[in-house]
Amino acid sequence: MKNRKHLLRAATATAVVLGVTGLSACGAAKTDSPSSSGGSDSVTIAVPSWVGAEANAAVAKYILENELDMKVKLTQLDESVAFDALNSGKADALLEDWGGAPKKVELYVDSKKSVVPGGDLGVTGHIGWFIPKYLADQHPDITDYKNLNKYAGLFRTAESGDKGQLLEGSPSYTTNDDALIKNLKLEFKTVYAGSEAAQITQIRENYKAKKPFISYWWTPQWLNSQLDLVEVKLPEYKEGCDADPKKVACGYANTPLQKYLSADFAKDNEKAAAFLKNFNWTNDQQNEVAAMIADKKMASDKAAEAWVKANEDVWKAWLPK
Repeated sequence: MKNRKHLLRAATATAVVLGVTGLSACGAAKTDSPSSSGGSDSVTIAVPSWVGAEANAAVAKYILENELDMKVKLTQLDESVAFDALNSGKADALLEDWGGAPKKVELYVDSKKSVVPGGDLGVTGHIGWFIPKYLADQHPDITDYKNLNKYAGLFRTAESGDKGQLLEGSPSYTTNDDALIKNLKLEFKTVYAGSEAAQITQIRENYKAKKPFISYWWTPQWLNSQLDLVEVKLPEYKEGCDADPKKVACGYANTPLQKYLSADFAKDNEKAAAFLKNFNWTNDQQNEVAAMIADKKMASDKAAEAWVKANEDVWKAWLPK
């Protein structure tokens, strides 16, 4: 779907743990650079900086290396820059795209055809505004956006001043929230935690203290199995309602997450490309690996190894015939 004006989440601290190699936006934007693949036995995967995407890449890397004898490099890139890297050959695959760079898809996939679709990841993403259930129990009508102004005082912080705070993740995320606040005439202000990891820390602290909070949040997310959060009802999403970023006055869509491959890589490395196209798992399966990495603090390769060993019946079907 092309309606991900939503999310390029980040977990910088988690990325360090995962050992994902950085690739600058400047370098990725060059279109005359040679492919990073270095031949048909090498794969470079672009990894957006949230832990769900890191879970995809870790499992793909483990299987590519151990079952298909490939050399795999992971490089951390936000979605928009990842498309530049696929176009230039600095990256071969992007395994989780939320539709946040529709102009890049139009340019590289539809027009230049330097990037090709890799199919559904199997995971459906959704973004919204969430509050803790204990707050919804205290104020049942708070789950309708039309009543949020009545409760704005509950969410005031030093950072939000006289307005209610809407907690955001990283400034690199693409969201509709400032437009929603303006267009729905809400007395709120977006305040950024700085990263996925920092946002989770703040949510956990507030939840433990039973404090009121409202946050931009999403599924799939491993933390949702530990905290009882309730989504605030925003105006219903309808196709095209988010076409103009400044006029958005609707909620977020349910988004089947997509994979993309460099066209040259897909042509030159048919075995690896076939595997990545076949890679397809569920929200729960992604959350299982993400929780091992972010919550249990396992190294990404160890988390991937544990999942692969326990789920042979799932990933065997991904191997090229």
